[in-house]
Amino acid sequence: MVKKRQEWPEVGDIVIGTVIRIEPYGAYVKLDEYNGKEGFIHISEISSTWVRNIRDYVREKQKVVAKVLRVDKIKNHIDLSLRRVTDQWKRQKIAEWKRAQKAENLLLLAAERLGKTLDEAYEEAGWKMEDAFGEIYAGFEAALEEGENVLLKAGIDEKWAKVLTELAKMYVEIPKVKISGILTLRCIRPNGVEIIKKTLKEAMKVGKVGKDGVKVDIYLAGTPRWRVEVEAKDWETAEEILKKVVNTALTVIKEEGGEGDFKRESR
Repeated sequence: MVKKRQEWPEVGDIVIGTVIRIEPYGAYVKLDEYNGKEGFIHISEISSTWVRNIRDYVREKQKVVAKVLRVDKIKNHIDLSLRRVTDQWKRQKIAEWKRAQKAENLLLLAAERLGKTLDEAYEEAGWKMEDAFGEIYAGFEAALEEGENVLLKAGIDEKWAKVLTELAKMYVEIPKVKISGILTLRCIRPNGVEIIKKTLKEAMKVGKVGKDGVKVDIYLAGTPRWRVEVEAKDWETAEEILKKVVNTALTVIKEEGGEGDFKRESR
């Protein structure tokens, strides 16, 4: 179970839970992020198509991603929907859940090292990481990249910052994305080979400037074709760097009397 800061979900939230009981009229779900609070999915909210047998769609112990329709704190009742959750929301929630699980496991390890409870780990470090970095696991990623000072700046006590950073170095890996394409360069001038070398050199210079954690490779894919690969922490950064590298190459080759073009490869 992953702990949420707030006690109750809000209407419109996307939540993850475990089906605990199925009735002919709907399914009961334990909300894994809210101390096991129970939600209910009416049969009409199971699927956008007609549901003849609810067990064709859900089963006990199944993990489900649902949208919160209503919250009645007085009656301790939460209405949920499966059919109103898009595939994109589902993928995003599952990814968020997995990161939250990793973060909680690391907090638990830190708590054990410091003789604390998991609740104390959340109160003394976890929620501060969430405030500073948007989510707890992002705080671990920041500690891995920048060191414990980034946690100290977030208001985390030194003993916690030290242990959390040590754990980040041991267990956290920054995800990378990679994009690529084929750059074609031609130059029929007598010094065409040197011009192409110059073009590639200038393109590589651009790729090495600015963003941390970015790797740019350009290698021969069969004359006159060169494969350009950019690896970065996220798609936006990768796309930005690839565009700069390619635009530089095409500008230089044109200025030197040659020609070029670029074809992006699919992700």
